[in-house]
Amino acid sequence: MCHSRPNFFGLASDYMQYVYEQFFILKYYGSWSFIEAYNLPITLRNWFVGRLQRQFELEKEQMEKSMK
Repeated sequence: MCHSRPNFFGLASDYMQYVYEQFFILKYYGSWSFIEAYNLPITLRNWFVGRLQRQFELEKEQMEKSMK
């Protein structure tokens, strides 16, 4: 019997939740397929999600400026 923690040989469930959130964001807002997002290297996937976040912030700022 193995006495190690359940996630010793795998990723923690909170990390996987974070990854699935990234997949959702790329699929919902970027029209990526699940396979495309899944096959991206982690650093590139993080870059795309971060860039998409910055884009939303820029668009929000522009919207606020135009409302004034």
